[in-house]
Amino acid sequence: MATKRYKRDLKEMEARRRRGMRMLKRGIAQAEVARELGVSRQTASAWARRLADDPQAWRRRPLGKPGGLTATDKRKLAKLLLKGAVANGFPTELWTLARVGKLIAREFGPSYSNVHVMRLLRDLGFSCQKPEKRALQRDEAAIAEWKAKRWPLLKKKPGARGAPSSSSTNRD
Repeated sequence: MATKRYKRDLKEMEARRRRGMRMLKRGIAQAEVARELGVSRQTASAWARRLADDPQAWRRRPLGKPGGLTATDKRKLAKLLLKGAVANGFPTELWTLARVGKLIAREFGPSYSNVHVMRLLRDLGFSCQKPEKRALQRDEAAIAEWKAKRWPLLKKKPGARGAPSSSSTNRD
C-alpha cells in the first residue's frame, strides 16, 4: 500500500494534525493514527506528547512562519529609531543593522537577519547613511584659533636663502 504524499499546504497540515490529535484523544494507537493519516510515527508521537502536556494542544496552530511586525509595531519602531540609539540603551548614537535588529527583538519579539532589517528600514522610509568621521564634541572655533595662532609657531620654517637644504644635491 503506497502512502499518500501531501504537499506543504499549511491548512491541510493543520486539519491533519487536528484529526490526528482527536484520534489520539479517543485512545487510538499512535501507529494506527500514523498509518491512517499518512504521517510518520515520530509525528504521531510528537502529537501524543503535546496532548499529554496540554489536553487543549489540538486547538493551537503551531505550523507556518509566525507573522512579522504589524503596522502598529512598525510605527512604534519608527518612533523608537527617531528617539536615537542612546535613548534606546545603546552607548552611542550610531544606528547599525545589528542594533536595529536587537531593538526589534527586544521590543517586539521576532529576530530578523540584517538583510531583512535593511528591507524593513527601507519600507519605513529610512535610508543608509555613513556617519561623519568627526567627533560630536568638535569645537570648530577652537580649531580655527589653533590653526591661526598655535600652528604657525610649531611649523618648521625653511632656513636662510643661501643655506643649502639637507636634501640638496646641488653642491657649489
